[in-house]
Amino acid sequence: MKLLIITPLQEECDFLLQSCAGRGFAAERAMIGRLPVAQLPHLGVTVARGGVGKAQFAIHTQHLLDTHGGWSAVVCAGAAGGLADDLAVGDVVVATSTVEHDYQNKFSARPTPQFDGDSATIADLRRAATASDAFRVRFGVVASGDEDVIDDQRKQALRRATGALAVAWEGAGGARACAFSGIPYVEIRGVTDAANHAAPADFETNLAVAMGNVATLIVSWLTLK
Repeated sequence: MKLLIITPLQEECDFLLQSCAGRGFAAERAMIGRLPVAQLPHLGVTVARGGVGKAQFAIHTQHLLDTHGGWSAVVCAGAAGGLADDLAVGDVVVATSTVEHDYQNKFSARPTPQFDGDSATIADLRRAATASDAFRVRFGVVASGDEDVIDDQRKQALRRATGALAVAWEGAGGARACAFSGIPYVEIRGVTDAANHAAPADFETNLAVAMGNVATLIVSWLTLK
């Protein structure tokens, strides 16, 4: 497998790689086009930073796809705010679909853009999820939009409008680039906060744990026998 994992933030990338290194999978630094990457040869994985926001993430994703071919799949891996009340910090959400919640079309009744995750990858992740009892893995919709959700009223409105389990920024950008290039794609998010007033501080406090759990799921998937 030649898996490309793209994280929005450098901190997310660093925590992901640290967790993989703790499991014996050391990274090798390289360049793909204009972007620095980390390669984990024993896992068949390349990790890159995609940047903040849907547009920037889509640009970096497309550059990586255009510059270096042969990817078997792309994963957007990062943090998220929990919209579902039963999600806990450290839980991991695998997006069965990514809905672009801030695409505000007022001229017609077209549905909000929604991008299904790759079904084969999701099936593999479901099998890998049974291997961990340290945190829960949930499968469902992830809302994607360039908006910090930090109050309960907005959180509940977004949950009602999309049915999403969690909310993050960049997923729809990666999904659009992969759809354009015909590459399988899935979004995996670790929950850092409850998308409420405490979210900014909780994000900083819990990012390492959330990304460590994302790494655990990915390594379990890739080493699944």
